[in-house]
Amino acid sequence: MTLKARVKAGRLVVDEPTDLPEGTEVELLPLDPGDWLDDEDRAALHKALRESEADVKAGRLVDADVILRELRSR
Repeated sequence: MTLKARVKAGRLVVDEPTDLPEGTEVELLPLDPGDWLDDEDRAALHKALRESEADVKAGRLVDADVILRELRSR
């Protein structure tokens, strides 16, 4: 379930229909336009992507069907 709210005068205002019982507590989290990676994690991600690109160019690939069959057989 997704509910949208707006901030009005410092308060969260939710105007969405719902079937939730009266008094139900919900937790609202603000949408983050970015990601939750810190600089170290972002650098590790970019390094892994570069290495992956090099593997593809070098032909070091594994067919996805092979991997899926292996996983399903467990």
